[in-house]
Amino acid sequence: MEFAEVLRRRRMVRNYDPDRPVPPEVVRRILEHAIRAPSAGFSQGWGFLVLEEQADRDRFWAAASPPGGTGRGRWLAGMRKAPLIVVPHANRSAYLDRYAEPDKGWADKDADRWPVPYWHIDTGFAALLMLLTAVDEGLGACFFGIPAERTQAYREAFGVPTEYMPIGALTVGYPAADHRSASLKRGRRPVEQVVRRGRWS
Repeated sequence: MEFAEVLRRRRMVRNYDPDRPVPPEVVRRILEHAIRAPSAGFSQGWGFLVLEEQADRDRFWAAASPPGGTGRGRWLAGMRKAPLIVVPHANRSAYLDRYAEPDKGWADKDADRWPVPYWHIDTGFAALLMLLTAVDEGLGACFFGIPAERTQAYREAFGVPTEYMPIGALTVGYPAADHRSASLKRGRRPVEQVVRRGRWS
């Protein structure tokens, strides 16, 4: 598929065919493409939890969903059908350690030196590459957040080390009939509204 077509087709898919697993070679390509993302200082401070077994996916939804699991109704019912969940994690310490090395020289490992948390940004880049790869493979995918109040339950359910912070999760699978998000009625802002040339004003 041409790259421009991948971009045109990319959208958040919220309902999946539960009877069509993602082939292992496709899962591998999704993950191999994720680690091609840029990272500050080539720190590569990410980690990905892959959940393919039904029991693992059920445990994810039990841990990461609002109490009772009914908080989002149709959204949650469709998302639970996804045969693959990938949870990208950011590791801040990998960046602080990397930038304390001689070629960078921030020996104090002070996180306040960073104007923005690149560990989150770089892991987000990796998540985007997974979304785009899913489209290129004829799949659908959706990136969504794990509620802050459910993060600890998620960590405990999967033994996630404290230095790894989940930045969200991706469902991946073959799309089923889906409903369009009401947010799309807002329309896509045109380039002319979001781009400034030369100076802001």
